[in-house]
Amino acid sequence: MPRRARRLQRDVIVDTADGALVARGCALRVRDDDGHAFLTYKGAVVPGPLKVREELETSAASAERLLAILAALGYRPVFRYEKYREELAVAGALIAIDDTPIGTFLEIEGQEEAIHDWAARLGFSPADYVTASYRSLWLAAAGEGAGGDMMFGAGRP
Repeated sequence: MPRRARRLQRDVIVDTADGALVARGCALRVRDDDGHAFLTYKGAVVPGPLKVREELETSAASAERLLAILAALGYRPVFRYEKYREELAVAGALIAIDDTPIGTFLEIEGQEEAIHDWAARLGFSPADYVTASYRSLWLAAAGEGAGGDMMFGAGRP
């Protein structure tokens, strides 16, 4: 059943000038989700077939204000990306469909058993799972030297 309708999400990954977060395998993200702002810390990925990591999130009144506060603390944008997201609530899981400038991706969140169950129902096996970040996927599609941000209207690789 639909949980949230399709809407545009604008995300900004920030880090220190020396890349301290990326060096630890962590991420700090500011999201503008159709006018709603969120700050999310993502810990290092736990090795395994699924992408498992600590995630701490809070809401705020303004994504721009969050970015200004983080800039005052020494964080700067390192990657911006956009996607249209639609979410479906299913038994034991949340399924997100992300339409990005480099293709459409399906994300299933929940307990491991539910993830595998819903993936199988949708015709996917663990061999099909993609655990790379959108930044990694963008760099692979655009070429390592391309840099830049993954935005609609910026041209597809």
